[in-house]
Amino acid sequence: MMEEEEFEFAEDLEAILHLTPEVQLAIEQVFPSQDPLDRADFNAVEYINTLFPTEQSLANIDDVVNKIRLKIRRLDDNIRTVVRGQTNVGQDGRQALEEAQKAIQQLFGKIKDIKDKAEKSEQMVKEITRDIKQLDHAKRHLTTSITTLNHLHMLAGGVDSLEAMTRKRQYGEVANLLQGVVNVLEHFHKYMGIPQIRQLSERVKAAQSELGTQILADFEEAFPSQGSKVAWLDKIDRRYAWIKRQLVDYEEKYGRMFPEEWCMTERIAVEFCHITKVELAKVMRTRAKEIEVKLLLFAIQRTTNFEGLLAKRFTGCTLTDQKRKESPLHSTNPFLEDEPGEDVAHFPLLSQPRKPKAPDNPFHGIVSKCFEPHLYVYIESQDKNLGELIDRFVADFRAQGPPKAGTEEGGAVLPSCADLFVYYKKCMVQCSQLSTGEPMIALTTIFQKFLREYAWKILSGNLPKSSSNSGGLTISSLLKEKEGSDAAKFTVDELCLICSILSTAEYCLATTQQYVLIVSLFSQCDLKQYSATRSRSRCCL
Repeated sequence: MMEEEEFEFAEDLEAILHLTPEVQLAIEQVFPSQDPLDRADFNAVEYINTLFPTEQSLANIDDVVNKIRLKIRRLDDNIRTVVRGQTNVGQDGRQALEEAQKAIQQLFGKIKDIKDKAEKSEQMVKEITRDIKQLDHAKRHLTTSITTLNHLHMLAGGVDSLEAMTRKRQYGEVANLLQGVVNVLEHFHKYMGIPQIRQLSERVKAAQSELGTQILADFEEAFPSQGSKVAWLDKIDRRYAWIKRQLVDYEEKYGRMFPEEWCMTERIAVEFCHITKVELAKVMRTRAKEIEVKLLLFAIQRTTNFEGLLAKRFTGCTLTDQKRKESPLHSTNPFLEDEPGEDVAHFPLLSQPRKPKAPDNPFHGIVSKCFEPHLYVYIESQDKNLGELIDRFVADFRAQGPPKAGTEEGGAVLPSCADLFVYYKKCMVQCSQLSTGEPMIALTTIFQKFLREYAWKILSGNLPKSSSNSGGLTISSLLKEKEGSDAAKFTVDELCLICSILSTAEYCLATTQQYVLIVSLFSQCDLKQYSATRSRSRCCL
């Protein structure tokens, strides 16, 4: 009967405890078990077949049943214990809920008290902060007032002292005091609407103006004005010697009066150069007829030497921006290059240019620029000298006779040609030190004229006569091929002379083209002018 009751109880319990798959999965995750009895899909038949797989295993059925019953009793005991333990849970839960509600009410009361105290504290902090801000503003205004009053006291006293020292010419004390007064006055720019402050500012400006006028008068009285008259070009070295002495005397006596960064010595030298340039230009315009070549070159040499001395002594920092723009960073004058140390007859090819020297003299031309309008005297002198040089070449050629075959001179370039270009290069060097513009082009034009005379008088004029050409030979006719009776007959010495003339003409043509290109580069000639000059050079040769 007991077994039947247990079986019925199990069926009823199974019907009641039919759990959903989600609940069953949660139970398996919380209470994992490998017991087949705990599985949701438990099958009693399969479980019994598992316990008794064969007929022989039925012999142990009593033991298995006893174990199962023992397990059932343990489960029943556990269930009874749990059920009995939960009988008082409802009453305990209600009591705990009431206690929790009371604790919550007490907590709300304390929170309200804390909130009220926090509001009172916040109001108190605001009042304290407001008082502190007021005190900070008061302190700041008080500090500003005290500082302004101190500055006003210093300004008033400084202005009085400045006016007294100005009257006594105490420049050393004034230099320090004036800077301090100006610095203090800067603090009162926003108070210039106040009449007393504006009056103090006007007194400072008046003292500064009086100081400037007074110091200039003292310097005019201290510096002698002797030696200011303009001398002629033959006395130009005395002018430069005078300024040297004045600069040395200035540095010894007055050099410490001015800050070093003002570069007063250089400023005096630059102003002297400007005055000298203007005065020399006036004198040379007035006495233009008295200017001679030697005198002009003497003055140019002394002036360029003085400019070089200034470059060694000063940095040129006081020169104006316009002067710096006029001074090129890199020179295009090929005559500023180092000498090659070769024979003057061998000139560098145009395809092998050398790096030019960059002029490092910022004072170049600061005085010597005034000689440019009078360089025509030098150009006219070179016109005369080149004419005399050509006449001497003609006389020497006639006296020495044409080069003979079998000698070193036979078939070589005529020595007079090298002398002509050496002289022209010397003239170009002298001219390029002052100007690379119109004077250089004028000198080139003169050389072109005498190069043509050299071609006619020395080269074409000394070609041998031929029986087939009674009018005489020309270089162009020599270059034409003739056959039979038209071919000219020459002796060995005549052929040697012809070769020398042709070599000289070829040398002149190549060298002239190089010089024409050089002149066009630093004279800033355009390509059309260069091409025209090159064509004229070819024609004359």
